Amino acid sequence: MDKNSIIGFILIGVIFFGFTWYQSNQYQKQREYQAQLDSIAYVEQLALKAEQDSIARASGLLDGNRDAAISAGPRKYLDSLLNSRYSAEAQYVTLSNDKLELVLTTKGAQPYSAMLKDYRMYDSTELYLLKPGYSDYNIAVFAGENINTRDIAFEVSEATDTSVVMRLPFSNGGYMEQKFTLPQGSYMVRNELSFVNVDGLIPRKINSFDIDWNLIVPRLEKGYTNEKQYSKLDYYFSGEKKPEQIGRGGRNASESIVSRVKWFAFQQQFFSAIMTADNEFTASDFSIQFYDEKDPDRNLMLCNARLQSGLQLQDGSVTIPFDFYFGPNHYRTLKSYDQKYEKIIPLGGSVIGLISRGVIIPTFNFLGKFIHNYGLIILIMTILIKIVVSPLTIKSYKSSAKMNVIKPEIDKLNEKYPKQEDALKKQQAMMELYKRAGISPMGGCLPMLLQLPILYAMFRFFPASIELRQQKFLWADDLSAYDSILDLPFNIPLYGDHVSLFALLMALSMFLYSKMTSSQMSNDPSMAGMKFMSVWLMPLMMLFICNNLSSGLSYYYLLSNLITMFQTWFVRRFMVDEAKIHAQLAASAGKPLPKSKWQLRLEEAQRMQQQALKEQQKRGRR
Repeated sequence: MDKNSIIGFILIGVIFFGFTWYQSNQYQKQREYQAQLDSIAYVEQLALKAEQDSIARASGLLDGNRDAAISAGPRKYLDSLLNSRYSAEAQYVTLSNDKLELVLTTKGAQPYSAMLKDYRMYDSTELYLLKPGYSDYNIAVFAGENINTRDIAFEVSEATDTSVVMRLPFSNGGYMEQKFTLPQGSYMVRNELSFVNVDGLIPRKINSFDIDWNLIVPRLEKGYTNEKQYSKLDYYFSGEKKPEQIGRGGRNASESIVSRVKWFAFQQQFFSAIMTADNEFTASDFSIQFYDEKDPDRNLMLCNARLQSGLQLQDGSVTIPFDFYFGPNHYRTLKSYDQKYEKIIPLGGSVIGLISRGVIIPTFNFLGKFIHNYGLIILIMTILIKIVVSPLTIKSYKSSAKMNVIKPEIDKLNEKYPKQEDALKKQQAMMELYKRAGISPMGGCLPMLLQLPILYAMFRFFPASIELRQQKFLWADDLSAYDSILDLPFNIPLYGDHVSLFALLMALSMFLYSKMTSSQMSNDPSMAGMKFMSVWLMPLMMLFICNNLSSGLSYYYLLSNLITMFQTWFVRRFMVDEAKIHAQLAASAGKPLPKSKWQLRLEEAQRMQQQALKEQQKRGRR
């Protein structure tokens, strides 16, 4: 590679990293500004609610003194029972089983907090998918006046460890009821919303009501970048193969849906809050905004769902069922509910997803029954994958080894045809050389291309696998997050503020393997750029990319590179006979070879090129 080429590659690298850093910085500032606006709006909403409660207390509402409240100012609701419940204090009811502890508040008859018993935060504290008070769930309906349940305290009419019934009575004798049931061994909460004896109170022309659910999802993992990357909002239409999604990759987003939606999910990397409507939502508005990494409350994202649900009263009453899921994004657990919830796990598209769901996950689960060290499971899986694809890889390694043997002959052809106009002649000579040596031109690259879906499937599997969450191996304390052997006092753009040893070793193994295989590349100047990219640029890029990703993924790529290096050495050492190849070349020298269709096309292209060159020279003489 000459001096100008080296300077060119350096400038391209500087421009690439500089532009990426600039774009990332601008996007970060925009997100910070948007997060500040969202936080201010939310705080103002809470402040307004607190002010209303303060006024209610001062006017005697919270003491049940209706006369004092009426004399102090206007009433909130015309219905006297609603007005009294508006001023009532909130009570809290806990539903609990072996999986989930759900606290409900009578203020709005809604979930107040949700703690998962089988999982812990990174610092070993209790894991709250719904932190106390971070969820705001409201039902808005017209029943003679506009009612917002978030303002009103329901009455607890029945309560056990696994179910609770809350009622909101109306003055006409009817009532609104919320029933929540948490079965044993389940993360699913059954919710039945009922309107009872409201004929004449809710006009017949009212055929729908609104639901608003705002949820601040806290940070639950060690690495912010990885957690944000795999958190999003999903929504599903009945009959479709998979849900739609917004916010993927940590981007703020919103979407308005005018068609019917079966369910939606506020999805953190490993846990989700999912709401399902048996009768489907008739219209929906969704939005998601991500908080900055330096948010003092360690919040991850603010999710909003504004929904419309049908209201068909029969004899003045109706019950509308919903389901709430507060649990892990565990493939078999989600699949057990038969609602296609498991499709929210980002395992890839049709081919990649099929490999993940049909091969990788079953193998991983099978090994997990006998081995509890997930580092060893990854090692065994890597070996098994290499064994399965070995027929392809060995063929590829043989082709590469043969190419290495005939490299001196290739270099001679490059010297013989140095000019660009001789490219077709050189290509034709190369094809003849390959044929005499018994080498298939596609034998080296095609088998490797066929392995790419497996590599990409593993790339999607590791960051999304909750089984790896908080699993320790060697120096890594969490195989689902990055490992760090050195925390830096500063942040390097695109790299991070730490040094991942698994990522470093993976990049080093990639560099060594590239050096090992680059020796078979010809000395053709046109290949200098390819050598630079494979030996230097790709390992450096992978180091930057994997430094913040799952340490389990970097560990897998490291193992894969080491096994590949061993296979390459073994094939070159024991499966390729250099003397035989040289003898084959010598024996076929000077003998005509049957021409393939590819060679015939090359010769025709060469003839047309020479003819066009001659015509151009004739026109030049004129």
